[in-house]
Amino acid sequence: MKVLVFGANGQLGRCLLPKLAGHDVVAATRAEIDLTDTQAIAPFITAIQPDSVLNLSAYTAVDKAESDTELAYCINQHAVAAMAQACATLDRPLFHVSTDFVFSGNQSTPYSTDAPCQPIGAYGESKFAGEQAIAQYHPGRSVIVRTAWLYSDVGANFLLSMLRLMRERDTLGIVCDQVGTPTSAYSLADTLVRFLDSDGNGVYHWTDAGVASWYDFAVAIYEEALARDLVPTGVKINPIFTADYPTPAKRPAFSVLDKSRTYDAVQAPKVHWREELRAVLDRLAGQ
Repeated sequence: MKVLVFGANGQLGRCLLPKLAGHDVVAATRAEIDLTDTQAIAPFITAIQPDSVLNLSAYTAVDKAESDTELAYCINQHAVAAMAQACATLDRPLFHVSTDFVFSGNQSTPYSTDAPCQPIGAYGESKFAGEQAIAQYHPGRSVIVRTAWLYSDVGANFLLSMLRLMRERDTLGIVCDQVGTPTSAYSLADTLVRFLDSDGNGVYHWTDAGVASWYDFAVAIYEEALARDLVPTGVKINPIFTADYPTPAKRPAFSVLDKSRTYDAVQAPKVHWREELRAVLDRLAGQ
């Protein structure tokens, strides 16, 4: 199978590409295609003639999106629309990664795939607009996988930021009233590969199992990293409220996703986020 991967150099792409061994992979980076040039996307896809298109690219700077809205929509909506139109013309499946930020965060139970989307910031709005573009142009052969709180041992993410701060400071204040699920990019990559080999269609959710606040996640990072000699002893982690740490963009207070449709569709394993965290930290520790 020839698989065209957009966003191949990003965190998720770097975790996913090794899992596509055995496929003919075209890893599209910014050097090959500028996604802000949306008119170039369809000719690019047509020239490659892939069997499947996997879009991992996204504008993910949540706070910056509030002021850089045009670029966020360009990458998260208009580029996605061009991909969907090209895939529809070629009758090829499109696999696209979206986000928990399409929801308001006002629920107290996990969001199902058909829950109303009510994003509360420019990032979430632009990602939802991308989903709507796929539904408009290529509803018959597309898979949208929403995920949340993605991290790994590469790129820029909460885990690597925490490890750096834990080495630099002896006290950290971490938000305790935003609840979701930390998700290993390797876990998401495994699930996306399962979808490539399936006949799924529509919207799905994927995170690791369990629930945590950012504070819970930070404490777990410290405990597991300390056990692997990745951080010094004596770092104190204090819980703080969202109101104590204002940001340009609002975050969903609750963004736990219901993954039952994904479990049924591709038999993805249910692994707790803390077990996945240990596996990523083992990579960082060279174990």
